[in-house]
Amino acid sequence: MRLGSCSLFGWEQILRTFHFSKRMSKILLLPLGTTGDLLPMIWIGRQMSARGHQVALLWLAPYRELVEQAGLEFVALDDEGREEPIRNSSYWRPHAALKMTYDYAGFWTIMSVNAVVKWVEINGLPDLLMAPIMNFTAPILRAKLGVPLITTHMTTLQLMSAHEVPLGVPCARLLRILPLLLRRTILNLVAPYDHLAKPYLRKCCAEHGVRLPYWLREWFYSPDGSLVLFPSWFDKPQMDWPVNTLQWDFPLEDLADASELDPALAAFLDAGDSPVVFRFGNDPTRSRGFYEVAAELTARIGGRAVFVTRDGDPIPDALPASIFVTTFVPFSRLLIRSCVCVHYGGIGTVSQCFAAGLPQIVVPLVFDQFDNACYVERLGAGLKMDLHQWSVSKALPLLRRCVEEDDIRRNATLCAERLRNRKPATQLAEWIEAKMTAPRAA
Repeated sequence: MRLGSCSLFGWEQILRTFHFSKRMSKILLLPLGTTGDLLPMIWIGRQMSARGHQVALLWLAPYRELVEQAGLEFVALDDEGREEPIRNSSYWRPHAALKMTYDYAGFWTIMSVNAVVKWVEINGLPDLLMAPIMNFTAPILRAKLGVPLITTHMTTLQLMSAHEVPLGVPCARLLRILPLLLRRTILNLVAPYDHLAKPYLRKCCAEHGVRLPYWLREWFYSPDGSLVLFPSWFDKPQMDWPVNTLQWDFPLEDLADASELDPALAAFLDAGDSPVVFRFGNDPTRSRGFYEVAAELTARIGGRAVFVTRDGDPIPDALPASIFVTTFVPFSRLLIRSCVCVHYGGIGTVSQCFAAGLPQIVVPLVFDQFDNACYVERLGAGLKMDLHQWSVSKALPLLRRCVEEDDIRRNATLCAERLRNRKPATQLAEWIEAKMTAPRAA
């Protein structure tokens, strides 16, 4: 049949075929980091999988169960015995954390690119790549395979605006008082950590015939599109954000629908008043001290507490029955039954507190956590304090304020209402699907 004489029924068939082929596109997710970094990517994968797309996620073998629990295909990398930075106590100090992150990201690039190339030999080219800015595997694959890439940004630190310099940037407070033009110049031209990743990237680029840019910042924002995963009421968009950016909302993924609440924890929650939740970072050198203060705070307010720790975190001995210790719990199930959350300021925990309408005290350690603490306080939904001030005498007044002050609780509830009224995820999925075309010129 000639195209010009195609019947209406024939056009409908063509449209259905086009829709089906697009619906069955292949999407490759390339996260970098630990559980808190994977969960937003898992949320995206679940949205796209529900629309019929084939979604695969590539990362370290220990995370297989987490990903497959979400119903996504997992492509494993062997960790080769290399310790994740988060398990190193030095990681929880800002300068050391940035050094370790760049080295870590560079180290995994060669192995990740080779793993994707093997995956492509079996499954064919993906229609779309999605990755955070520090996963240098993604721009190399974009150039090598000619596949479009969406870079994901979960925090303001990943967007590096000169208009509001993120507090996780070294010397941020000094930079903020400089003229805008000078701030912009410094942020664009000073890259003290690039050299830690470049030896790995230089080797990988040479192997795959890809040009390595002089400034790694050139790879932070894909020209195909950038996805910001926090809402404008949390932090407004800045004039120097990358073009072709969509600002969305918090993913709020914690796989609560795929796991049961620990029966012992459920019994503890049922047995008394709503507890205070304490969650510290994974610095073993400071963990015990944090939880010792937390235990005393719990006693001072005459309440109960849940300590959410990581395996191996040192905690005080002989804790009273008023304190329950757990190593994993879906926060969406725990926080709605709590009265306050005291934590280190990861964006996932911050957003889950918002969703639960729960006042929070943020004690930041590294990266975006300093900005997140400021945003929480600016919204009036909680308070922040410096870790160096973490003591019973300094923390107790803040904890009492979060428990007793109506304004803080009202503002926390307002955040929950905003999240309940967020846009449907179908709009985000349609934006992602529209990016499944040939990549733009870098």
